[in-house]
Amino acid sequence: MAAPTSCIFCRIAGGAVPAKFVLQTEGAVAFLDSGPLAEGHLLLVPKTHAARLEEMTPDAVAEITRLLPALARALLQVTGAEGFNVLQNNGAVSGQSVDHVHFHLIPRRSGDGLGYRWLAGQYPPGRAEDLQERYRRALSG
Repeated sequence: MAAPTSCIFCRIAGGAVPAKFVLQTEGAVAFLDSGPLAEGHLLLVPKTHAARLEEMTPDAVAEITRLLPALARALLQVTGAEGFNVLQNNGAVSGQSVDHVHFHLIPRRSGDGLGYRWLAGQYPPGRAEDLQERYRRALSG
């Protein structure tokens, strides 16, 4: 897909907009988030434009996600964080504010105040089995 000239991440990845790059490969760039949730918050962005994860090929996803372990180790070393979140949003309803696939690596420390709401629910009888079968059909077709 051609990169839209209005896409800020395409412009950053292409070098038209400056960023604090920490890693650049043929297919991706990683840089400090300009509006960090925590010091050392990184963004990992593919150079090829895709608005959502499901628009990417498996090879393109593999090319970018293979960088996550090295970035994670560097994040822990550089920030001294106790842990980190990897976050990837798809669509405005999920919190995606830039229509270009990107992964957040967010350093975390005890008491950092960032929090995370995990509102776990339960399936009514038979619903999990119904969903399981629907997933299996969707994945085999």
